[in-house]
Amino acid sequence: MTSGQHLGPMPSEVAYAAAKAALEGVTVTLADQLANRGIRLNTVNPGPVDTGYLTEDMWRTVAPMFPSGRYGEPDDPARLITWLVTDEARWITGQVINTEGGFGRWRPRGA
Repeated sequence: MTSGQHLGPMPSEVAYAAAKAALEGVTVTLADQLANRGIRLNTVNPGPVDTGYLTEDMWRTVAPMFPSGRYGEPDDPARLITWLVTDEARWITGQVINTEGGFGRWRPRGA
């Protein structure tokens, strides 16, 4: 799992951004090294997902940046990850997949 640092800045989160960027950076190399063993490797950026940490102010501020007006729920990225381990996704490897529910960093934040 990674975050969308390559999609926009994260003010005050330099160490976090660097760590997540490293995951993205090694995805292709690791996938290449594991392919001959029949192992597929991908990285998923789930976007903002409400795992119980949100305050009302956080929700109000960021929810308008989603076209659906809601944060992701844990089941949203879990469905993608579940699919990625099936044979239906056997051709997918070495990818960073953004599944942010249309999250738009360019959309105005709520008040």
